[in-house]
Amino acid sequence: MGFQKWLYLCIHNNKTRLINRVFCMYKQNHMAMNIQENWLTIKRHFYTCLKQNLHVAVASVSKEGYPTVTPIGSLFLNQDTSGFYFEKFPSKLPKHAKNNKHICVLAVNNSKWMWFCSLWKGKFLTFPGMKLYGELGKLRKATELEKQRWLKRTKIVKRLKGHDLLWSDMDYVREVHFTKAEIINLGKMTIDLG
Repeated sequence: MGFQKWLYLCIHNNKTRLINRVFCMYKQNHMAMNIQENWLTIKRHFYTCLKQNLHVAVASVSKEGYPTVTPIGSLFLNQDTSGFYFEKFPSKLPKHAKNNKHICVLAVNNSKWMWFCSLWKGKFLTFPGMKLYGELGKLRKATELEKQRWLKRTKIVKRLKGHDLLWSDMDYVREVHFTKAEIINLGKMTIDLG
């Protein structure tokens, strides 16, 4: 191989590596999803995470600017980019909704098998986690359909004593309207998911 050809290959390979590195850095910092186009995928991810974890984490900010995270097990996503949760137990979210309606909902896939396979392959084939950004809507009486969705989710424990103690009077829901979705960024292992 001549010197000129060797020099050309070195420059070309370095340029390609630099372009790939810049592209990877761009993708890692921009893990946003189009919420309208990917709503069905988002719903599937949240459904999977709720089955595994029994809750999602909802972050909100107080009037004084202090953040807090509230576990919510009753989040349901609708056909459009909205949802609701039963507001029986949360105490801080209703207070925060008066001054700052913005929230972020985090759903992490904690399947040990998914994590093992991803670590083995060196990349995630499915989302390890996802965030939904939105605003809290009004508090209102739950419809019969919403109550039926809740009963369907909790039917496996219906005969247990704690079921009635906790969830017998799930009457009020808080609407949520989502505007933005983001994939959890775990560097090179999530680069192909964006």
